[in-house]
Amino acid sequence: MTDAVTSLIPHRPPFLFVDEIVSETAEVLVARRTWRAEEDFYRGHYPGAPITPGVLLCEAVFQTGALFLARAVGPGGPSTPGVPLLAKVSDVRFRHPVYPGDTVLIEVRRKERLGEFNLMTGSMRRADGVRVLNVDFTVAWKVPAAEGGAAGPAST
Repeated sequence: MTDAVTSLIPHRPPFLFVDEIVSETAEVLVARRTWRAEEDFYRGHYPGAPITPGVLLCEAVFQTGALFLARAVGPGGPSTPGVPLLAKVSDVRFRHPVYPGDTVLIEVRRKERLGEFNLMTGSMRRADGVRVLNVDFTVAWKVPAAEGGAAGPAST
């Protein structure tokens, strides 16, 4: 994990699933993640035959989307208060599993911006080029309600 990642988004271990930003343009951000065998969720998913949960693979894509948005709102990171909040997930397609020790490349791009909502698409490939997943999602950069406040979109 690099400071470039933790300076941009609020996620922290053990719920940070992006190790570093590999490349970025105004349209696309690519990040990398190595899934480590010692991560606690592998003890129960599945004992004796560990596999990375699909929901965590999606979360890695959503966190990469948050990195993209953080870069988009300011050159050194978020210049406006708030956090990335997930508003919609659609068209998730899992192609191949990810195992402990696998390194993946995560690519996100913004398809469209509608007001405060950013319609995005993301994909993940293993380092050997095998496609892992594709997902479309929508994220808003918002100031969350105070603890115990009204519910809104889920945090990414």
